Amino acid sequence: MRVFREVQKFRQWWFILIIIATTCVVFYGLFEEYKEVEKESSTDLITFIVSALFALLVIAIIFIFKLETKINEQGIYYGFWPFQLKLKHVPWSEIKKIYVREYSPISEYGGWGYRFSFGKHGKAYNVSGSTGIQIIFKNGKKTLIGTQKKEEVESVLKTYQHKLLHT
Repeated sequence: MRVFREVQKFRQWWFILIIIATTCVVFYGLFEEYKEVEKESSTDLITFIVSALFALLVIAIIFIFKLETKINEQGIYYGFWPFQLKLKHVPWSEIKKIYVREYSPISEYGGWGYRFSFGKHGKAYNVSGSTGIQIIFKNGKKTLIGTQKKEEVESVLKTYQHKLLHT
């Protein structure tokens, strides 16, 4: 039994730079606001602390996002944690066609992350790059899952192509 497994996280240098810059701006604004509040007011202090903790929580959540993909003889499993705590399983019997393709994250899906288009492209789960596993379901719906391991995915999909023909 051949198994493909991939875990991707948001770790692009430009993404981290945007997060750091945004964090600096938010904390600078919070600090400037805090300098203006009345020091005797516990409500203002609590508001400042809650705002700072919320900003830190958002940053932490972004860094724990992960896209997980697994392909084996039962089908394909994928999920975007923490939105999906359990991987979604798609058995081979529900798939009409599956292949690896190049795509444009911005023009087809509006960027990276958990995305969907209201047109012909369907859903996308992607973290970076422009290579994905295109799934076309028997019901006509489409899902694209980003990958950084093009050759490895293609090899594993060849192993299971017969599953599509016999379902």
